Amino acid sequence: MAIVPIAFHGTTLEYGTPDQPLVLVLHDWYGRLNGLEDYGRSLAQQGFHVVIPDLYDGWAATDDEDAAVLARLSLPMAVVRIQEFVRAGRAGDAPGIGVVGFSMGGWLALLIAQSGSVDAIVVHDAMLSNVDQGVVPCPVQLHFAGADTPHSDAFVVRLIGDGTTLERFDYVRSEQPFANASVPRTMTPASAILARTRTASFLQKYLAERH
Repeated sequence: MAIVPIAFHGTTLEYGTPDQPLVLVLHDWYGRLNGLEDYGRSLAQQGFHVVIPDLYDGWAATDDEDAAVLARLSLPMAVVRIQEFVRAGRAGDAPGIGVVGFSMGGWLALLIAQSGSVDAIVVHDAMLSNVDQGVVPCPVQLHFAGADTPHSDAFVVRLIGDGTTLERFDYVRSEQPFANASVPRTMTPASAILARTRTASFLQKYLAERH
């Protein structure tokens, strides 16, 4: 197990064209391992301009311990970089801006959304803690692996109480991360395909069809 270099070292992957709604795809705490490229291409085929930043500058982890190290070192700058992508999308007159985040990327999506700068977010296996105060004003789609937990239920209650437009889906026979081909040991193809279909439909509704 180790911290390893990745393909397209430190570059941003991009699919689709800037005249389409912008969708940022944020990797989990392992880094941008192989698998997100196909995910980005699939979303682009649905009519989105997909941007997948490398928040770890060319590195990824193959186990939880090393992933925790990369996340701790990279998170502060990651927020700044995501905000820069959002600002660039607005400056370029993107028809709408959404974020899809896996695990750590989902948590970052929730944080960014609190600013009101994006139009919709899709979150896989992540939630805000009580420390992360603030309201999420845009529509949110949640995907949770495994059985319901008190923490996820409490977070959903919080969003509803704040008036957030919400969709929630549970994949009780899957484990985290079930929808990310970058982590094949937990990938559940049937659930991943279903989640991707739901994601595209949600983003179409709140990014493309609102204009």
